[in-house]
Amino acid sequence: MVTVTTVDTLQEAAAGVGREAVYLGGGTLVMRGVNYGDQQISEIVRLRSQDSLRVIRSEGDRIVLGAAATMGDVLRSSDCAALHVVARQVGGPAVRNMATVGGNIFAPHPYGDFAVALLALDARLRMSDGSDLDLETLLAARGSERRLIESVSIMRPAGDDFRFRKVSRVKPKGVSLMSLAAWLPRRAGRIAGARIAYGAMAPTPVRIKAVEAALEGVSLDANSISGAIAAAAQGLNPPDDPLASGWYRTQVAPVHLKRLLLGEGGR
Repeated sequence: MVTVTTVDTLQEAAAGVGREAVYLGGGTLVMRGVNYGDQQISEIVRLRSQDSLRVIRSEGDRIVLGAAATMGDVLRSSDCAALHVVARQVGGPAVRNMATVGGNIFAPHPYGDFAVALLALDARLRMSDGSDLDLETLLAARGSERRLIESVSIMRPAGDDFRFRKVSRVKPKGVSLMSLAAWLPRRAGRIAGARIAYGAMAPTPVRIKAVEAALEGVSLDANSISGAIAAAAQGLNPPDDPLASGWYRTQVAPVHLKRLLLGEGGR
């Protein structure tokens, strides 16, 4: 028997989750667990209304997405044009109308493609207790984090500074074998402050800082990015799962990183 508690504020919901209940946002993963008899789910906490958490707005050179904004909301937002390529690859229309920005951050391996893009775009989180937290820190402590996310702030990429690639055995909507996101700001035609993130290559989305360092100050051509390609899987120990072995993921990472950086084969 699963009990459902409805509250009025995110703070109340966070307090409920602290009692080991599960928070219901979009429900794409939670309700699947309930329907398939997940014995770890005994209580669900939900908000009476999530409308205030679905707002998407601009703030200077950043975009703020409410944690309850769905992939459909993202696709309807002109402010989020750079993220449309990511949101389109999250399930089908029914899933995109339910799956939320905040929920994707907590999605277990091999899900969480949208979180990979957020990580590459320097995501900063406003938490339910009013504190701010960068996404990389939250991901490192995701298993023990009991606060809820109120909103996510990301950089607004210019031109083709942002790139995303999803690798799946089932096109176009299959679960990711791996996903890659790159924010590639440039100064005088050369990379300055790149952020590279992978999904399905670790228990959570991760930045590949060896690749970022190798890209600093280079131009995006095949010769200049050779150092970054050589570092494509440095420091990673990808998981084995029914989709692929960790060894295979390590072998294909340089191929897909090169295609991403050179803009080959779509986004």
